[in-house]
Amino acid sequence: MSAEEQEKFMDQITVKAETLIEALPYIRDFNNKKVVVKYGGSAMLDKNLEESVIKDVALLKLVGMQPIIVHGGGKEISRWIDKVGKETKFVEGFRVTDQETMEIAEMVLNRVNKNLVQMVETLGVKAIGISGKDGGMLHVEKKTPNGKDIGFVGDISHVDTDVVDTLLENDYIPIIAPIGMDEEGQTYNINADDAACAIAGAIHAEKLAFLTDVDGVCMNPEDKSTLISVLNLIEANKLIEGGIISGGMLPKVNNCIRAVNAGVGRVHILDGRRDHCLLLEFFTKKGIGTAIIGDDSGRYSNER
Repeated sequence: MSAEEQEKFMDQITVKAETLIEALPYIRDFNNKKVVVKYGGSAMLDKNLEESVIKDVALLKLVGMQPIIVHGGGKEISRWIDKVGKETKFVEGFRVTDQETMEIAEMVLNRVNKNLVQMVETLGVKAIGISGKDGGMLHVEKKTPNGKDIGFVGDISHVDTDVVDTLLENDYIPIIAPIGMDEEGQTYNINADDAACAIAGAIHAEKLAFLTDVDGVCMNPEDKSTLISVLNLIEANKLIEGGIISGGMLPKVNNCIRAVNAGVGRVHILDGRRDHCLLLEFFTKKGIGTAIIGDDSGRYSNER
C-alpha cells in the first residue's frame, strides 16, 4: 500500500470512528427504550433494501433498544389475489375484503411474517412472529368508511400488550402481522399504519418509524432541499391547515399526530428505499426524514 493509499484508508476509518462517536449519545439515551418500526412499501419488494432494514432493526436490538416490527404486505396480497383470478377493489383507499380475500390476506401476511423472522434469526438475534390475533392482542370493530361496507376490514378498539411485553422481557423482537379479531372471533384485516400507531401508543414507545416511499415532509414537495427535519404538533397542524401537507402525505402525517397524542415520544417519516434509513435517522444529528414531536421540549439539543 502506497503512502497515498494509506492516508486515504486512514481518512476512511477516521470518518467511521467519528460516526460511531456521533451515535454514542443516542445509543445511551435510547437504551432499553421501545421502538416500533412500521415496515412496508417498496422496501419490502427489493431484496437488498429488505436486508438493509432488517440489519438496522437487529442493530437497534444489539445496542440496547427494544424494537418491534409491524409489517404490511398489501402489494403481495394484491399479487396473490390476481393469481387466483379475483379482482382487487378499493373503497375510500381500503381494500374490499370478502371472506376469500381475507383468507388470502392472512396467508400472505403470515408468509411475510415468517420470512422476516427468518432474516432476523440469521443475524443472531431472537425474533418471534405473531399476528394481532395471538393472545387477543388486537381487538377490532368493523370499519365502515362513510357508512360503506368493505367487508372484513377492522378498526382497532383495544390493544392487549401482554404478548408483546412478554416477548420483550424475554429478549425477542416481536414481528407483528396486522390481523385482529372482533368479539365473535371473526378475523379482520387491519391497515398496517393503524396497527403500528395503536401498538406504539399502547406500549408507550419512545419512537415510531414509518418506512414510506417519500423523503419526509417538504415545504415544497417538488424540492427535496425543503425537507423539514422536525415538526411539533402545532407546526404540523398549521401546515395541514395551510395546504402544505396534502394528498398522500396527509394520512401519513395524521397517523403521526395520532401516535404522538397517544403517548409516543417521537414519530418519524422515513424513505424506506434508502439504505440504512433507520440508523441514519436515529443516530445522526441531522437525520434524513421528518420527525414529529409533541412540543419543543421534545427537541434534541442540536435541534433547538
